[in-house]
Amino acid sequence: MTRVLRLVLMGPPGAGKGTQGELLAHRFGIPRYATGDILRASRRDGSELGRKAQSFMDAGELVPDEVILGLIGEALDTPEAQDGCLFDGFPRTVAQAEGLDTLLREAGRELDAVVNLAVSDAEIVRRLSSRRVCGDCGTVAPTGEGRRECPGCGGGLVTRPDDRPETVLRRLEVYREQTEPVLSWYRDSSTRVFDIPGTGGVARVQELILEAIAA
Repeated sequence: MTRVLRLVLMGPPGAGKGTQGELLAHRFGIPRYATGDILRASRRDGSELGRKAQSFMDAGELVPDEVILGLIGEALDTPEAQDGCLFDGFPRTVAQAEGLDTLLREAGRELDAVVNLAVSDAEIVRRLSSRRVCGDCGTVAPTGEGRRECPGCGGGLVTRPDDRPETVLRRLEVYREQTEPVLSWYRDSSTRVFDIPGTGGVARVQELILEAIAA
């Protein structure tokens, strides 16, 4: 199933954006741009930008807008992004939303919709504090399976510094202060915003998203 589609997937950390973003990208045949993945890849490559960004992520802080927008601008210039794309967890600030709007407008493009996954703070803390990721490839292991090795490459699983309960709470504070206003910005714009419950199972959440964007 392919069509030109440009979506922003939003929600607090741990709301399920990564899982839903992968499913949507595969379904519509479009690239998924998750800034966290891009930044971690930059760090693994040993770039100065990646190391700088990682210091912010480890502290539960947002990476500066100019860094993120530079990476997004590069991604939009690639051939794979010409027929649509999905932004996973971006934009996180009003300045980033304004910057993305400018980048798209200059390229003669526009967003189709913003999908916001709604999940309670208590559920977010439970999900993230029990999450394990591969220290080698960054793959997230399914929560609750008691795995010790990465299902992808066999590397050791660890708790990311920004998934510790105290850091999760700080990340939620940052989200409320800096990212929730982005939703208000989009609601005041001409872009459609869909609020989707982020609980009830992966398949059910995906179904609700597809119903919303089809409308």
